Amino acid sequence: MYSFGSGVLLGTRTDTANATPINFGLVQEVTIEEAATIKELSGQFQRPVAIARGSIKTTGKAKVARISGIAFANLFYGVTPSAGQLATSFAEVGTVSSAAPFTYTVVNAASFVDDEGLLYAATGLPLTKVSATPSFGQYSVASGVYTLNSTDSGKAILASYTYTISGSGEKFTVTNQLLGTTPTFQAVFYSTFQGQAISLKLNNCTSNKLSFHTKLEDFVMPEFDFSCFADPAGNVMTWSFAEAS
Repeated sequence: MYSFGSGVLLGTRTDTANATPINFGLVQEVTIEEAATIKELSGQFQRPVAIARGSIKTTGKAKVARISGIAFANLFYGVTPSAGQLATSFAEVGTVSSAAPFTYTVVNAASFVDDEGLLYAATGLPLTKVSATPSFGQYSVASGVYTLNSTDSGKAILASYTYTISGSGEKFTVTNQLLGTTPTFQAVFYSTFQGQAISLKLNNCTSNKLSFHTKLEDFVMPEFDFSCFADPAGNVMTWSFAEAS
């Protein structure tokens, strides 16, 4: 039989009850690797007279093209996302009021979280943040209201900031957990070609690496690295093939 394409990879938490299976997300590549240590016994001859296999390390890697917050949260961090977003407004165009107190109120002031900088639109030069009473080229900000100096009256500015959105999306917070905290999941790989299927069930896995790379003029493809180990019954994996060959 033959196999073609990247296949499908699904993960289900094994350390929580009644966990929902999660698609890793439009996988581009899946690699499963078995690496065994060996010990050679040699005598006076050039070749070993016996070889014994020791421990076996089973690892996997999945490169995905669909970004899934649920997969990140559950399969790597071991947390549950909540509704809402921490959003970013980058270079929002605004104009400083022409009358005192010479302010600009951002569009999302009601849910403003943090300031991420202020620029002059005409030059792209940054202003300096101060706690209060800004001079020329300075600003202060509170609750989404930027205050500038009178010399900046009527000028166009570019404001960057973060704010919350409660009605859509999801988010999760990563906390500093104790050593030994280990989210685990079962992984199932499935691929079919010309009516012939291959499936692999990995009974217990834990992800040891999550990579998130960006690149100019290319799609973001996060990567999960994970290691596999035996379940309480001593089972590690099950290979299944459509053809008896």
